[in-house]
Amino acid sequence: MPSDRPNILFIMTDQQRFDTIAALGNPDIYTPNLDGLVRRGVTFTQAYASCPVCVAARYTIRTGCEPPTTRVFSNAPPRPAAGQPKEMEERCGAYLGRTMSRLGYRTFGVGKFHTAPWNEDLGFEIFARSEETYTAVTRKGDDYASWLAREHPEFDFLEQPMGERTEMYYVPQRSPLPAELGVEWWATDRVVEQIAGSNDSRPYFGFLSLVGPHPPLAPPIPFNRMYDPEQMPEPVSASIEQDHMDEEIPYMRHAIWADALNTQLARIVKARYYGEISYIDFCVGKVLDAVEASPNSNNTLICFFSDHGDLLGDHHGWQKQNFFDPSCRIPFLISWPAQLPAGVVRPEIISLSDLFGIATQAGGAAELREGVDVLGILRGEAEPRRFLAGMTETPGSEFFKVMIVTDEWKYIFMANGGREQLFSRIRDPQELTNCAALECTTRDALYAKAVHACSVPGAKDALDGDKLRSFSFRRRPRKRIYQFDESREVTGFPERPADALTNFHGSVLKRQW
Repeated sequence: MPSDRPNILFIMTDQQRFDTIAALGNPDIYTPNLDGLVRRGVTFTQAYASCPVCVAARYTIRTGCEPPTTRVFSNAPPRPAAGQPKEMEERCGAYLGRTMSRLGYRTFGVGKFHTAPWNEDLGFEIFARSEETYTAVTRKGDDYASWLAREHPEFDFLEQPMGERTEMYYVPQRSPLPAELGVEWWATDRVVEQIAGSNDSRPYFGFLSLVGPHPPLAPPIPFNRMYDPEQMPEPVSASIEQDHMDEEIPYMRHAIWADALNTQLARIVKARYYGEISYIDFCVGKVLDAVEASPNSNNTLICFFSDHGDLLGDHHGWQKQNFFDPSCRIPFLISWPAQLPAGVVRPEIISLSDLFGIATQAGGAAELREGVDVLGILRGEAEPRRFLAGMTETPGSEFFKVMIVTDEWKYIFMANGGREQLFSRIRDPQELTNCAALECTTRDALYAKAVHACSVPGAKDALDGDKLRSFSFRRRPRKRIYQFDESREVTGFPERPADALTNFHGSVLKRQW
């Protein structure tokens, strides 16, 4: 391997929209460190999560393969298609952490990795987890939860140290912890230790995966009061009939209790969401300072991206797992001062699957798998993709969806009802006018691409002959999501209010009532 190989650092946030960096055109948010990354390198403004949901996106990143190969189309455990190997690394190849270790890199991963099973080996030499929620088993295995209990036992009574979930999921909150004890601060400190504190002569490959700004939206003081809700823009929406053509959106809005949110509360939520991002920006700044203080900072490749976005009230919806831009389009920054230009904006269509090739090519042994050669594109040596296919839910199921994105158009097909949406990305960037019935030639061409994208072993069940399989429209039964601290045997609201007191784990309430 060449001796001048760069250090490589991946930084991923969770549920961060593409439009949340000041230097890229958002005048309402404060992100000085991300702005510095924009100036340090290249911004791809058309980057997408091909399956915009946490688990699926993470498997795409760690394998370099798209959902038909990973067979992860949601947050459910993967299920191989007929004829595919059972184990993920058998059908996709070695995970990114393991691959970089084999290339001679010192590897470390810190943060949220959302694996199935929860303690899956991802191949990093040093691994520190900080997941969102806990069971009795995972709390003991979670490095952040263990650190907080050990080093700051005064906060060990907290059932949900990252904010309350369930009916509070999109209710604006403040962190129950001071900023320096928050999970993002903890994670970035661990990465700084790895960057600055090792005598290992090998270059490093590090992966920092942050929990925020995923709900609940509970920034710590003073980030909780950085933004005046009155100054926040209102959600962007078309008619509710058009926005809710995708049944996932009203279903999820009900599931996470967001049907109670009005326009004014949505602006308050956005203020806290921006506060979370500014907190993350502050924490990431510590990592960037450590990189700049290292002797070979110019030969350090940094990629900053998110796993997916969040509707955050746009299109009469919340959450992700749909193909409106606020859900599936992501920030994507790449910088490498020794090799790449600074302050450049590029329009090529990028997928999370491309990250595998970026790391391995920079590491000396390019392995693109199902991504494109991003570094080659930047050097003028490789062709960009002409379109990107995205999929959610299992192919062949009634709630399966497929998206085709080109430079000019976005086409979405929903098996539930055979519904279709077509948006002009040039004339209608906010996706307010569905022109599937008007632009028939374009619709037909993109439909054919969707059929072709599904004509692979892991997605062919989405086809009925030479057409996309569709079902009679069905309204999904509404149900709520309940997320309590199972590690303390809290699984829901009590049948009787008094039971919450008599079963409380803390000593302060242990008395007869």
